[in-house]
Amino acid sequence: MYLHLHGGGWVLGAADQQDALLEAVADHAGLAVVSVDYRLAPEHPYPAGPDDCAAAARWLIDAAPGEWGTDRLLIGGESAGAHLAASTLLRLRDEGTVGRFAAANLVFGAYDLSGTPSQRNWGERNLILSGPIMQWFYETFVPGRSAEERRRPEISPLFADLRGLPPALFTVGEMDPLVDDSAFMASRWRLAGNDVETGLYPAGIHGFTAFPIALARRCLDQQLDFLRRHAAT
Repeated sequence: MYLHLHGGGWVLGAADQQDALLEAVADHAGLAVVSVDYRLAPEHPYPAGPDDCAAAARWLIDAAPGEWGTDRLLIGGESAGAHLAASTLLRLRDEGTVGRFAAANLVFGAYDLSGTPSQRNWGERNLILSGPIMQWFYETFVPGRSAEERRRPEISPLFADLRGLPPALFTVGEMDPLVDDSAFMASRWRLAGNDVETGLYPAGIHGFTAFPIALARRCLDQQLDFLRRHAAT
């Protein structure tokens, strides 16, 4: 089973808007997929979305053996969805149930909501994301928080104790303002004693996997290979 958390800056998106991607995961990685319609800001700011994702993960842990005949679970998401997947794993680790998840597929995630260097130095260039757009998303998701408050581990998982987490694939494009987020998070994940794979894609912008281009197909192939291997282990 693959628990998928959609992106959209914690403000946009829905569980059914990536059906083409998730159909590929189901068909080519041999996984049944559960996609979560978590609550969105600004109507439902932090911690509503993370609470919903953790609740969905707990439900899947309990329901998967009886409903689908498996206890082999994986988790993943893109952008804000990758942030939510990492945050969910940290909650489950603290509850003692993270071992039920065999792997995490984390695609161009935001892991430091106070701003990594690549975010801070990006400026106003708008390649899906820009500096002002990112700040708007953060302020909408965690309104009224200072940069220091946004570094709290429950908000920015880059600052968490990352020990005891499953193997993870971190994917990002070189022209993504969140490139440092994936690079730093992958390094800290590995230093905490967890298995890590990475995919760094030249000229890839934020969200490049949504475009019908060869780079996106290569990236999807890497993700499917990762998911297949860890589903079968």
